[in-house]
Amino acid sequence: MSDVQQIAEAVFREQSGKIIAGLIRLSGSFDLAEEAMQEAFASALTSWTEKGVPENPAAWLTAVAQRKIIDQVRREQTRRGHEDALIYETEHLKTHHEPEIDTEAMHLPDDRLRLIFTCCHPAINQEAQVALTLRTLGGLTTPEIARAFLVPEPTLAQRLVRAKRKIQDARIPYEVPPAEILPERLASVQAALYLIFNEGYSAASGEQLIRRDLCAEAIRLMRVLCELMPNEPENLGLLALMLLQDSRRNARVDSRTTDLITLEEQDRTLWDQSEIEEGLRLVDQALRRRQPGAYQLQAAIAAIHAQARTPEETDWQEIAALYQELYRLSPTIVVALNHAVAVAMSQGFARGLSLIDELSASGKLDDYYLFHAARADLLRRLHRAGEARQAYTRALELATNRVEQNYLRRRITELKT
Repeated sequence: MSDVQQIAEAVFREQSGKIIAGLIRLSGSFDLAEEAMQEAFASALTSWTEKGVPENPAAWLTAVAQRKIIDQVRREQTRRGHEDALIYETEHLKTHHEPEIDTEAMHLPDDRLRLIFTCCHPAINQEAQVALTLRTLGGLTTPEIARAFLVPEPTLAQRLVRAKRKIQDARIPYEVPPAEILPERLASVQAALYLIFNEGYSAASGEQLIRRDLCAEAIRLMRVLCELMPNEPENLGLLALMLLQDSRRNARVDSRTTDLITLEEQDRTLWDQSEIEEGLRLVDQALRRRQPGAYQLQAAIAAIHAQARTPEETDWQEIAALYQELYRLSPTIVVALNHAVAVAMSQGFARGLSLIDELSASGKLDDYYLFHAARADLLRRLHRAGEARQAYTRALELATNRVEQNYLRRRITELKT
């Protein structure tokens, strides 16, 4: 039974996005599709234990879930408009024998693309977009998502309910947007997936800096998006960015003390070379297509870090130039801060600190702990210990992740000795 359960759980994690996308298309309902798929998995545990695991478990689950939707439609008599289409598309499922499905029948990439754009529709707030994407395409359970984002399970459940209701009430179409609005809608999808990755890569709060399951899920979903839209350079750029950042995960935290290790201090032999190689290939592909977008530029910056064998070999001048170009495309104060840091590393700490202090005049960075941490680091390098302690202390007041808090405390202690 345990072996069957492990197989079923593995199929669920890997194939649920494909399966549920097709079920939503057939039923017109997130809830009905999810309920049918859950019942299919429950049936699988019984049937596969008694009769063995079928040759194509995903196709078996698809067939059973489709049949359960038909049964539900008939029972409730509420979706008569869908019934003929459902019965026509699944005519061969009405037998009581084990389902036999052509493997292509459950591979519906267009359905997954429709589902991604539906989950990330701009009428749905971003927190709900992320939750709905992880729930439907990622196959994560409500408790898993709630734990990952450190929110109460009832809160997360309500977000999902509201998002599904919004889709129904606003009649959000289950479709890939038309060409004229595709770029702006694709940006919402990319932002949602990158938000998932960033929460895994550098958790906003909690006891751990890295949540590897979220990083892995974001990368997996990004691969799906690249598979479905292979000619979109920004998709390639975002996947490359995720891979190149994720490649450093084993070096970012001390395995013995769980202390944060900065990029400059990391043991680069611990970086994942396979992810770096793939990321570099994708950067090269993405930058060949056209004028680079924001994710492509960020991936190019990550590639420079990945290719430097030592901190001293890092081409900070090129990084500063790339941040300048990124600021032209995305003129945010955080990009300006990153540019100032790159200038500090390439043109001198005093010059970089001057740029950072100029940014502080707007007051927009007052509550951004990384601003104070970056400023403190430059003050430390300039041997201005008293000012550095004050800046680190302010960063500590704003930081909410325990690992980052411990790092800042260590820096403050070092400056006192």
